[in-house]
Amino acid sequence: MKKIKRISVYTFLSIATIISIYPFFWMIVSMTNKSVDVTQGRQLPGTHLIENLKNLFEQVDIVTALTNSAIIAVASTFLTLLLASLAGYGFEMYKSKGKDIVFNILLISMMIPFAAIMVPLYRLFGRISQTAPMIGIDTLAAAFLPTITTAFFIFFFRQNTKMFPKDLIEAGRIDGLSEIGIFFRIYVPTMKTTYAAAAIIAFMNSWNNFLWPLVVLQSPGNQTIPLLISNLGSSYSPDYGMIMSAITIATLPTAIVFFFMQKHFVAGMMGSVKG
Repeated sequence: MKKIKRISVYTFLSIATIISIYPFFWMIVSMTNKSVDVTQGRQLPGTHLIENLKNLFEQVDIVTALTNSAIIAVASTFLTLLLASLAGYGFEMYKSKGKDIVFNILLISMMIPFAAIMVPLYRLFGRISQTAPMIGIDTLAAAFLPTITTAFFIFFFRQNTKMFPKDLIEAGRIDGLSEIGIFFRIYVPTMKTTYAAAAIIAFMNSWNNFLWPLVVLQSPGNQTIPLLISNLGSSYSPDYGMIMSAITIATLPTAIVFFFMQKHFVAGMMGSVKG
């Protein structure tokens, strides 16, 4: 009976793995084929990899798009981790009469779709452009500033902070550390698995963000990699081999970030504070 159950589990996991990996396999195979082969669903590697890459780098400015996406993703991730962890730490560690009410209001804001606030947000950045054009419409800063204080990450850090040993804070206060010193010298190093998990999620969200950059970034020189790929697909006769090459290149940074921090990811998602 146990053997049948084990075989069933392995069969299910094998099928799930194949289904998960197949899109990546087809994407990589397609970047080696001609556009007509991709549309016909060819599943075997071709001989047009160099040609597709050459067309990609000659016809579009993918280096600038990758650079813009990297700037936005890194800045967004850093500010998200800093602000969300400060907020989550404050909600959990300090006592206040109204903090639970404020936190519940914050959680309710997670139910509002971004499309509902997009127009007011655009008008807000339009006004900011008049006084501070460096962070207004059609700037990289405008593409990531609305994403750095999300309710989800504040909730994520507060929940993980519940596992944080409070005795360490008291020990830091006895040793004469300031509150901000306790945060950066005790809390941050102890919670590195939580930071790693949040960093992966924040980086992937920012790197793959499409809707808001589509609205706020108007110059071709400011377009991100999702916008560039979208423009390639909207042409009159799209070259699918070239598009698959662009998608594969766009996937690499998120894969590198995930594999670099994967050993901390599971522990961070489980709420562990161990390194």
